[in-house]
Amino acid sequence: MEFETLIPVMRKLAIEAGQEIMRIYEDEDFEVKVKSDESPVTVADEAADALISAGLKAAFPDIALVTEEQAASHGISAKTFLIVDPLDGTKEFINRRGDFTVNIALVEDGVPTRGVVYAPAKNRMFYTLADGQTVEETGDFDPAMPGPVTNLSVSTPDNGGLMVVASKSHRDQATDDYIAKYAVKDMTSAGSSLKFCLVATGEADLYPRLGRTMEWDTAAGHAVLAGAGGAVVRFDDLSPLTYGKDGYANPFFIAYAPGVALKES
Repeated sequence: MEFETLIPVMRKLAIEAGQEIMRIYEDEDFEVKVKSDESPVTVADEAADALISAGLKAAFPDIALVTEEQAASHGISAKTFLIVDPLDGTKEFINRRGDFTVNIALVEDGVPTRGVVYAPAKNRMFYTLADGQTVEETGDFDPAMPGPVTNLSVSTPDNGGLMVVASKSHRDQATDDYIAKYAVKDMTSAGSSLKFCLVATGEADLYPRLGRTMEWDTAAGHAVLAGAGGAVVRFDDLSPLTYGKDGYANPFFIAYAPGVALKES
């Protein structure tokens, strides 16, 4: 894989999808449907998916593509694949809370090695460069011309007072009970894959997820966090979270900045 070619394409498609999402977001009304798994889907999900899928297939026809909105893609078996959540945080989108993202990632041998997370309503964009370093871009988000970037690095945690981020829409008692095992200085909530990005920027030290997620929800954020020096492990045994699993369902997991003294489940 030529990362120098991949990264600009992923970035461009994420921005273009974000523009389409925002066009629909700013409408007074949009249709919300329910998928077979009872999760919501909107015309914005479908429009962003069509745009990203067409762009990736045109640029990388020999690389397998897995995308949330195309069930036929969920049965592939490949060591290297692109994985997309065209609108992560659909509930945030529907409720007009802004914490939704466009997620595109490359997985190689079970590891998300490159990724982009774009939050168009928040004007924040995070991605890995060709060398794997994670940056945050600022500016106008021109699809054809990258703006200024800042290299990201995770925090040096203080286990006597951690910064914790948790899900905005999927918070439960089990999550609160686990967080209570730590000395917490402050806690915030965020939607979608932004939680990984807050750990990547050093705005948080720890993000535990004791709830259902799929690989397309997490791969891009995982890549962004890893490129900033962070890690993601399974909740049950603290082994690395891997990708390409049967059905693409994730176990519970913990994303964190190394230095956090992880507690057993």
